[in-house]
Amino acid sequence: MKSEVTEHRVETEADIEPFSTWTGRARRWMLKKLPPDKLLPESQPSYVASWIYVFGMGAIASLAVVIASGLVLSLNGPSWWHVSGLGHFVNSTHLWSVEFFFLFMVVHLWGKFWMAAWRGGRVLTWITGVLSFAVGIAAAFTGYLLQTNFESQWISFEAKDALNAAGIGAWFNVANLGQMFTWHIVLLPLGVGAIVAFHVILVRMHGVVPPIDAAESDAQLAHAKEASE
Repeated sequence: MKSEVTEHRVETEADIEPFSTWTGRARRWMLKKLPPDKLLPESQPSYVASWIYVFGMGAIASLAVVIASGLVLSLNGPSWWHVSGLGHFVNSTHLWSVEFFFLFMVVHLWGKFWMAAWRGGRVLTWITGVLSFAVGIAAAFTGYLLQTNFESQWISFEAKDALNAAGIGAWFNVANLGQMFTWHIVLLPLGVGAIVAFHVILVRMHGVVPPIDAAESDAQLAHAKEASE
């Protein structure tokens, strides 16, 4: 009991303690919104044992393989996989990890849609999930354009007409291999990574969304936690 009282007193003092610097105010805000027990929880509600909660982590694991294999491909150049057996293996690993990423992402999005995952103040969490999927599509599209074969040439020149008709061909020139290389290995991966990281932080802040028909005990605990925040 003594430790609980002391802990509560310290937390209260931290909440009311004035800070004259932006770093202090930022630290106080971060500790209030995302304390260590939320950032790295030791346990989860029982409903997290359901398979529907696995696909989000599967998408993140696939994204890690995408980034790692993509780094190897980018260091050796876009044509390396044409002349090297190892390059062909790494390219295939990159392709299949992208396929798994989108498979897991689609199942994750549909599962959360039917679960109404925007409940309990989680609207921004849902929006960042959809945005990561959309930016991921753009990243995958530019990846097709970097294959340096007839297929990528056909895709790029077919897409060029559509993008020119939309009025963005001057800024997003799919026939420019160097520009697509920059989009694919720098700009879009940074966008996907930043959105996914923000998405995970939001999940930690608000907790894993409970199913609509969650067990009574878990549902009460989840709603009580949301109300306290």
